[in-house]
Amino acid sequence: MAKLSGKVALITGAARGQGRSHAIRLAEDGADIVAIDLVAPIPTAYYPPAMPADLQLTAKLAEGEGVRVLTAEADVRDQAALDDVAERALAAFGHIDIVVANAGTASHAPAWELSDDQWQNVVDVNLTGVWRTVKACVPAMIARGQGGAVVLTSSLAGLHGYGNIASYVAAKHGVNGLMRTLANELGRHNIRVNSVCPGLINTDMMMNDATYAMFRPDVAAPTLEDAREVFRTMQLLPLDWLEPRDVSNAIAFLVSDEARAITGVALPVDGGQLSRG
Repeated sequence: MAKLSGKVALITGAARGQGRSHAIRLAEDGADIVAIDLVAPIPTAYYPPAMPADLQLTAKLAEGEGVRVLTAEADVRDQAALDDVAERALAAFGHIDIVVANAGTASHAPAWELSDDQWQNVVDVNLTGVWRTVKACVPAMIARGQGGAVVLTSSLAGLHGYGNIASYVAAKHGVNGLMRTLANELGRHNIRVNSVCPGLINTDMMMNDATYAMFRPDVAAPTLEDAREVFRTMQLLPLDWLEPRDVSNAIAFLVSDEARAITGVALPVDGGQLSRG
């Protein structure tokens, strides 16, 4: 029997990138999936948004693993929308066992040059949206009395300060603080709460011209190959970057019974980047 057979996993930011990978990976282990994404632009983001077709592709790929999938276009900044999705999930599946609060966005600029919107959008999505996701799901998990697992997507930027992404760093540090508080609050209900802290991951948020320019300010119009020269120096392992699947595998472990004694942990998934310093 698949490790997560009979479980229901709700995942935000599921249309592509890490969220899509998490949905497919947990589906492989037998979990039914609730896949949520905004699938619309956030004006301060420096990379193209996910589209409705992306979310539907996630559903198709997860359904290919033989599980049921419910999709929802919802903004994690909107509590009423998330509450509605949670109610729909409970109506469709009867329970929610796993929450992966993954939705995120970013902006680039020195801290004092960030606009109000660049600051607020990132904090609202990456931190407040995580809290709203938990707020929508946890009451039903507590009421059911069968425990559960919550994983919040933080970042190495939640463990270390990096230049030019102040709103992102602040939000991701907040995610780890929120995780530790939730672990304390929910432990007595046998609901485990952990975070993952990815390093350089091959997603649209990282693989774009704006990011290449941030890593290679010494090169005019840098390409991926220019950025790769820096990326490959950042990990202890011989990797240029990690794939979303690397993070998904960590999440699959954290939400499984194999991790039943693990809570309150911020887990780096970074090829040794944090240890390298």
